[in-house]
Amino acid sequence: MKALVLNCTLKKSPEVSNTEALAQVVIDEMERLGVETNLIRVADHNIITGIKSDLGDGDAWPAILKELLASEILIIATPTWVGTLSSEALKVLQRINGLYPARDEQGRPVTFNKVAGFVVTGEEDGARHVVSEIAGALMDVGFTIAPQSYTYWNNGPGPGDSYLKSDYRKEWSIQTGRAAAANVVAVARALQNTPMPGNAE
Repeated sequence: MKALVLNCTLKKSPEVSNTEALAQVVIDEMERLGVETNLIRVADHNIITGIKSDLGDGDAWPAILKELLASEILIIATPTWVGTLSSEALKVLQRINGLYPARDEQGRPVTFNKVAGFVVTGEEDGARHVVSEIAGALMDVGFTIAPQSYTYWNNGPGPGDSYLKSDYRKEWSIQTGRAAAANVVAVARALQNTPMPGNAE
């Protein structure tokens, strides 16, 4: 089983990413459960803004999409900015939207039998709102959303230290991240055993 983790931080490598630090908790647990994981930092790639799966020369999305389609699990990790998901995360959702017409050999959306999970970080609140936005968008395209498939961390109201510079309630975020990893893996394995049905002929 494979999982693709898209870190939608606004920071390019090698700048330290707080979002990636919390996402690593989920990655470590998935790998402990036998899942092969691939982490991609979206800002390091030239993903052209749009809603189609391939926007031509210079577009890095088709290669990332190939990894997504080869995976049973998608984890979207994003910071919160101005109370919502990052611009990189929104760009990813818009490009995933291009999969609407794509079908597999059984007539199902190509995103059927794929499970999504979420990681959100920020110095202030808004994480649950971000999870709801991303979950709704992915569910609409055909992803399955597992129960308790997210973790988040914030430093409470008002500006403060970032995830890597604070110990504020991090243990909750870590334990919740491990639980989210276990849940998305469990649902993905269930779908392998009992896939979503194709269209009846």
